[in-house]
Amino acid sequence: MSGVEIHLGAPDDLNVNWVGQQESMRQLLAAWLVLDERDLPMNPRLVGKPGVGKTTLAWAAAQGLGQQVYIMQATVDTRPEDLIVTPVLEEQGKLRYVASPLVTAMIRGGVAILDEGNRMSEKSWASLAPLLDTRRYVESIVAGIKIKAHPLFRFVATMNDDASTFDLPEYIQSRLQPQILLDFPEREEELAILRENLPYADSEILEYVTDFLQQAHQAEERYSIRDGVNIVRYALKLRAAGESTFHERVALPLAVKTILGMEAMRYAGSK
Repeated sequence: MSGVEIHLGAPDDLNVNWVGQQESMRQLLAAWLVLDERDLPMNPRLVGKPGVGKTTLAWAAAQGLGQQVYIMQATVDTRPEDLIVTPVLEEQGKLRYVASPLVTAMIRGGVAILDEGNRMSEKSWASLAPLLDTRRYVESIVAGIKIKAHPLFRFVATMNDDASTFDLPEYIQSRLQPQILLDFPEREEELAILRENLPYADSEILEYVTDFLQQAHQAEERYSIRDGVNIVRYALKLRAAGESTFHERVALPLAVKTILGMEAMRYAGSK
């Protein structure tokens, strides 16, 4: 690669499965299809409230393609060079160029998930503009090279629908298409997700937390399945750590209050 040695990273490995909302999966996989030698994969963005499973969906879709997955967490401090190649000073003053997870996926033909992409500044997004259109390359100023994406490379960005994020510039929005919206699941799907994540939990506890989440969704609260998983896990730990009289009727409301705060108790009900 222009005589510059780039050190690649290892793929990520998540122990998760996608349950329910198969339409969202279909839309994502459709965006990645290539129908003709003149066609290119699209660069979708998954948008939804925190904790609805955007990263899980992207991961499961990539696994369905049989490709390696590389996750890059975006933050307000993410710099253009963090997205591409970072120089690392080694012994004897030599520079070692280390590829980001995104660039590693580009070179190996994997799937790159840019997580919480709208926490990133426009300057950083600008460095990805040529990757997200027909050029499909990035340019490293620090290494002095252009890196072309492998034909099998696929990209997806997840974005939280909340107030703590940047607005994307129009030229980036037009490149991150289609926009796939993820909402809270219906009751049976939500219960199935909890069972998938917590197969060791009692059905009674899972039903209780599912009802709690569904009531919160109806009230347009932002409590998510991730919160539900944490409530169940903590309730089980409280019960295991307590005395024999410390039953679900005590552990579950305490877990709700401890995980989400006193204001969440209005949806907790009673055992």
